[in-house]
Amino acid sequence: MPGLIKPKQSRALKSARPKRRRKKVSHETKQEASKQEGEKSNPSMRASINRPPTPNQEEEPQKELSLREIINVKLVESGEKEKLMELLRERLVECGWRDEMKALCRAYARKKGRNNVTVDDLIHVITPKGRASVPDSVKAELLQRIRSFLMSSSLR
Repeated sequence: MPGLIKPKQSRALKSARPKRRRKKVSHETKQEASKQEGEKSNPSMRASINRPPTPNQEEEPQKELSLREIINVKLVESGEKEKLMELLRERLVECGWRDEMKALCRAYARKKGRNNVTVDDLIHVITPKGRASVPDSVKAELLQRIRSFLMSSSLR
């Protein structure tokens, strides 16, 4: 049969191959090699030069929330924040604040050129003016509503 190799020929082929010799490695060298392999396979065991280790959530307790954050959470959970935002919108429209801000935006756009103005530019320029021009009566009303909400929620 043409595809089969006779046993005598296969021995001759085996002896023609070069033998590979194993390096003699001491016990200490094996330990060092296994440490290096372990470091490669488990990067968390390796110290990082560029960044600090990722904190473990079990080890570090969460930061305590500030009073402002606690109040915000209560307002959002109860749905009161949305009601306050709607009240603020109504009051600002009633007092003409919204129209005043529109006029400021239009004037800025005319001054700089319609194609040269971005929303970020408008926000950067108009926000300080807008915050300063909110009527004190509107601020006082919102503050009173927030206080009454906090008093009613603390009694529950």
